[in-house]
Amino acid sequence: MTVLGIDIGTQSLKVIVVRDGVVLGQSQSALMLSRPRPNWAQQDPLEWDRALPLAIAAALSQASVHAGEIAAIGIVGQLDGCLAVDRDGQALSDCLVWMDRRANAMLPAMSAAENEHFRQCTGLVMDGSHMAAKIKWLKTQGLPAEARFHQPTSYLVERLCGAFVMDSALASTTMLYSLSDEGYDEELLELFSVSRSEIPKIAAPGDIAGHLTSQGAALCGLPAGIPLAVGTGDDFATLLGAGITKPGPMLCTLGTAEVVGALSINKVIDSGGLLETHRFLDKHYVENPGWLSGGALRWLGTILKIDSDAELDRSASCAPIGCDGLTFIPALSGAMAPSWQPAARGCFYGLTAGHTQSHMARAVLEGCAFAMRDVREGLLKMGLGTESIILLGGGAKSQLWAQMRSDLCQTELFASENDDSCALGAAILATAAYQENDATSISQSWEVERVAYQPRPTLREPYQQAYGRYRQLFAALSPMWDGS
Repeated sequence: MTVLGIDIGTQSLKVIVVRDGVVLGQSQSALMLSRPRPNWAQQDPLEWDRALPLAIAAALSQASVHAGEIAAIGIVGQLDGCLAVDRDGQALSDCLVWMDRRANAMLPAMSAAENEHFRQCTGLVMDGSHMAAKIKWLKTQGLPAEARFHQPTSYLVERLCGAFVMDSALASTTMLYSLSDEGYDEELLELFSVSRSEIPKIAAPGDIAGHLTSQGAALCGLPAGIPLAVGTGDDFATLLGAGITKPGPMLCTLGTAEVVGALSINKVIDSGGLLETHRFLDKHYVENPGWLSGGALRWLGTILKIDSDAELDRSASCAPIGCDGLTFIPALSGAMAPSWQPAARGCFYGLTAGHTQSHMARAVLEGCAFAMRDVREGLLKMGLGTESIILLGGGAKSQLWAQMRSDLCQTELFASENDDSCALGAAILATAAYQENDATSISQSWEVERVAYQPRPTLREPYQQAYGRYRQLFAALSPMWDGS
């Protein structure tokens, strides 16, 4: 059976063609991201419409597969985006993507007790990056009364099959979902002035959302009638694609953003507010939704006129651990570790005339790794992610970055050989929908290859010193960010 997996990323839309767990072809089409003001980051959904048929055609061509051979489609995408659509599913706004912070002003004032109740109910940090706050902001922009609201995955599902639906994992990122009740919460809906008719209904990610309509077929270049899975968010699909379905390891996905978390059987809430808890399949995914990581490398590459991640790696490898005192704070879109500070900004500290681009490149790699360690320590306090570290995403290809993280945490680390685990997760959901099977079982049956890295005890102390400087710098800068 041949299926199609689609991943709506921040910088590209990826398509993968899979037959019985074997990748036959894959392609991606670049996406434009707009930053019209500080703290704003948005994407025109027509970018996804434009990229979709191009990436599908290229993936099918590489796989030597005819469009009529596709049995099912799975769609996954970036979390926390929000856009408005009309009654026909046509976009009424750009998508405010995950790093957009304009909706912070829409957050309700809460006492400490109210905030704790909110966290226990939703598992989330009250933050303007989440969908409920963005809905509230979009409603101030003169939308028609019949406007409805989507995340990227649910938007494309409706565009292709007409269904207004999202899975429980995506719903649990909205600030409108109760973990205990496993559904939208009336008090939260009222808090953000959202009605149930304005947001997608909830279904399982491997359920059939609907079948490709004639309009959907014209949009993507595939025959009408193909079943579509409900789909999910990229953080969750990546776990499926990487074969991670049981608690034990800590997962770190190195994409445009860096997402760090671990699976838990039980609902657990981080009282410190560093980690969020999402419902996924029959478990919970406890994670920090991430900071610009791969995105920070691309930013630096642009500044330094370095064309590739491999070249940036080679440059960084020429600098010593600790970068001769140069420290980078990875907060180009706000800080998410060691604490959530939306107003935080990125920083190089300790620059001298003796520092080179190699020092700067390594400082960015180290700064992102330091933030990962912050999250790891939070997970360990909750008894999660204790076995090892598994690196996923495109950044897992960097041997320097992988070994650095193993040495920093003094923990065995495994880097995935497949940098498209997210799109593969979409293909797993497509397979589950077509076969009416369990996505977890399918995930466990598909082969996954990883490269092992062992920590070097002699490097514990130099990394500890560099990490200590990073924490000291973060603490010193915090008063500038919180206005105190």
